[in-house]
Amino acid sequence: MLRSDHSSMPGALVAELRQSLGQPAVTQDTLDLAAASVDASHYLLTPGALVRARSVSDVAAAMAAAKRHKVSLNFRSGGTSLSGQGLTSGLMVDTRRAFRGIQVLDAGKRVRVQPGATVQAVNTVLGRLGRKLGPDPASSVACTLGGVIADNSSGMSCGTVANTYKTLESMVIVLTSGTVVDTGDPDCEDTLAAAEPQLVETLLALRDQCRREDLATEIRHQFSMKNTMGYGINSFLDHDTPAQILQHLMIGSEGTLGFIASAVLRTLPIMPQISTALLHFPTLDDAARALPDLVASGVSVTELMDSASLELGRNDPRDGHVIPPSPGGHDAALLVEYHCPDADSRREAEERGNAVISGLELVNKPVFTDDPAVRGPIWNIRNGLYAKVAGTRPSGQTALLEDIAVPVESLAGVCGDLQGLFGEHGYPESIIFGHAKDGNIHFLVLEDFRSSKGLDRYETFTSDMAELVLGSHGTLKAEHGTGRIMAPFVERQYGPELYGVMKKVKETLDPAGTLNQGTIITDDEKLHLKDIKLTPTVQEEVDRCVECGYCEPVCPSRDLTLTPRQRIVVQRAIAQAQADGDEKLVAELREKEEYKVIQTCAVDGMCETNCPLQINTGDLVRRLRAEENPEVWQLGWDVVGKAWSPFVTVASGAMSAIRPIPAKATNVVTGAARAVLGKDRIPMVSDELPAGGKRRVPGHRGGQAGRPEVVYMPACVNTMFGSAVPQEETMQFAVIELLTAAGVGVTVPEGINTICCGTPWKSKGMTKGYANMRKRVVDIMRRATRDGELVVLSDAVSCSEGFVHELEYEGVTNIRVVDAVQYIADELLPAMPPLPKVHSAALHPTCSSTRMGWNDAIRRCAEAIAEEVVIADAWGCCGFAGDRGMLHPELTASATSREAAELQRRHFDLYLSANRTCEIGMQRATGKPWRHVLNVLAERMVEFAPA
Repeated sequence: MLRSDHSSMPGALVAELRQSLGQPAVTQDTLDLAAASVDASHYLLTPGALVRARSVSDVAAAMAAAKRHKVSLNFRSGGTSLSGQGLTSGLMVDTRRAFRGIQVLDAGKRVRVQPGATVQAVNTVLGRLGRKLGPDPASSVACTLGGVIADNSSGMSCGTVANTYKTLESMVIVLTSGTVVDTGDPDCEDTLAAAEPQLVETLLALRDQCRREDLATEIRHQFSMKNTMGYGINSFLDHDTPAQILQHLMIGSEGTLGFIASAVLRTLPIMPQISTALLHFPTLDDAARALPDLVASGVSVTELMDSASLELGRNDPRDGHVIPPSPGGHDAALLVEYHCPDADSRREAEERGNAVISGLELVNKPVFTDDPAVRGPIWNIRNGLYAKVAGTRPSGQTALLEDIAVPVESLAGVCGDLQGLFGEHGYPESIIFGHAKDGNIHFLVLEDFRSSKGLDRYETFTSDMAELVLGSHGTLKAEHGTGRIMAPFVERQYGPELYGVMKKVKETLDPAGTLNQGTIITDDEKLHLKDIKLTPTVQEEVDRCVECGYCEPVCPSRDLTLTPRQRIVVQRAIAQAQADGDEKLVAELREKEEYKVIQTCAVDGMCETNCPLQINTGDLVRRLRAEENPEVWQLGWDVVGKAWSPFVTVASGAMSAIRPIPAKATNVVTGAARAVLGKDRIPMVSDELPAGGKRRVPGHRGGQAGRPEVVYMPACVNTMFGSAVPQEETMQFAVIELLTAAGVGVTVPEGINTICCGTPWKSKGMTKGYANMRKRVVDIMRRATRDGELVVLSDAVSCSEGFVHELEYEGVTNIRVVDAVQYIADELLPAMPPLPKVHSAALHPTCSSTRMGWNDAIRRCAEAIAEEVVIADAWGCCGFAGDRGMLHPELTASATSREAAELQRRHFDLYLSANRTCEIGMQRATGKPWRHVLNVLAERMVEFAPA
């Protein structure tokens, strides 16, 4: 429950931290705390204060202060945790923003990572060297290495042989005492003994205790499976020295024993040859019986889908054809894959697989394939299971994704009994899927915690589920960590003596008990039923969100204000405060959300590209903007739309007029206007802004007989903003030159200067003006395309996307819009004579080209003019977002900072993109002239064309 005051957080602690870390690093802002109050679990704990740590010393200072003031402290990075281990009502330390370092070692055979780096970011760097991390969790796009290490995350293929525990080489640990332990230091054992003699003595004593035959046998059984329940006390069996035991205890400790500042991990080679088959069995038992022989054949992946999962798949309108009809309602499937280093190995693996399959009773006749067109639909079904259930749940219900592991020989029986529990407790929508070769399954249930009935049902189901799993000698947590959800069951799983070992570990390393209270170790047997997150009905995007955080790494405002998940969390906090009658809190959050939620969202839609439920939080923000727009502004923007041609002409002229004037002088005037009318109304200028461009010119250029014709709608943004290179030809000239040189007929329709893709109105929430502009665009498109007979091209990817959306809004399905880059890459480049190339080009794809699937086309065009094309590892949306970068330049500065820093490490001959405002944003960030890839392609075609 969000508090409207922070009385439980000692003021002396906050004052001390602000004194030592600086005022901006420590916040008790109500909105910031609400935004940090959730992870991907079904718990909600609002921190009393938030520290945005910038260094290891900041983290150490926060730990020491929390210890002195007896306040709980937790570390927060990716926040994808499903078991509640990412939350606290005490002091939250953000280790995401400042801890994203990635250092490749030994040509990629090892890598040093900081806790804020995502798995995907690390694998992107390693991928160029043919390597990858061992852990491969499904949340790789968002989960960070801090969480992966602290939870001992695994995934679909790494099992227990390539997880963090098995691939760790060394780590740097900050203990609650302030001691820093670098286990990569050859003298670390001596250093640890000198600094922490009591800790060393306790670790050695516990090691000897755990090696007693009866305890050792039980520990070996527990960790023969994927197991993230409790502490990794297998460390006492696998390692002899205190420092090695300590660093392996940190794996899976969930932030309860200290801070992992960095780690060195051994990496794995990427297997480029993959072969996939879907095995469809009459019963779940048949599938389970097939596992031993499949595993023995060397299979890399065996993903189980139960009958309910398969039925969901069959109902998929796009990919359901890959699932054969059910033979009777109790069927199951195994999605199996072999990952191989070369084609010969793949063929040998397929032979082994087919030998196993020949002896199985199957519904289908599976075929191993490496064809993406066949593999894609199978994986779409498997990966879409969570979204199909969670995304269609009724408003107010919570999706709980749980995981367990049992000995493989018990898997079928446990799955069958679990399906029985779903029916017994009233969870008809539940599905079972998971990593069958490890005996590790996930199950998804939906619950409504807004009533006591729902909480009671969840309690009895959890108790029965625990009895089932433990009765089968399994573990209650295989991948997701113990967290709060299973902390009350740790002793039940391990027994009193081994639980006592775990308690001793906690007491020794965190004697004050300040780190992540309630996680792993607890005396509260009802803890898993407390602080349950409620999900009030708010808006459509908000209601579907499961707060997984997948959206956060691609959000341009993530390091400035809030992320998409946090914007949604704030809406839920407001709704809950309204339901509770806390009008003071409602008013406070409403006031604070104006800048952080509404103003600084780029509404770029990149969040949708990562979201498993395809939620575009920009839709939410546009609605909020529309609700707050005064009627006079709505009318004003409608008038602008109706007079779009003179407006664009004046705007272009104004850009040319102010170009010679220093931005500082111009902003004296704009600053005064912003103070009166609002920062979201009046833009600021900057010195890198170009002069205005030229008006769009309607007309027709005929093509060659037999060649296609297209309708070309130049973007008005290229009229408002000219090129970064003053002598450069217009975009309209460049595109027409490219098309006509290939014999393509081109028509630029009459009335082109009166229309726009509508994005300025849509993004600002100017609903009336947007509706009227859409109608004009559709009318002109229908006439120009002969009612859909011709393809429409545009020359700025955001405008091309905007035209697509205008047609969608109007329900027009027979007109096809393609960005000029895509059309030229597909239709012209293959036949174009080779051009002399520059040595290198930096390439900035855009949010629109990413969302629309045009990035490959942009790259192909860039590769036609540069030998080496480089997209920064830290690439992301530039945050310029039309004019958002002029209204809030701090957004673009934050969004581009890492990409710009990476690109500035070397020189490039060209800097290329495919959208004028994005080029301006990147020029601002790098100081380099960014140009449209088609402008440069046309320029070089004209320059080097045969006489």
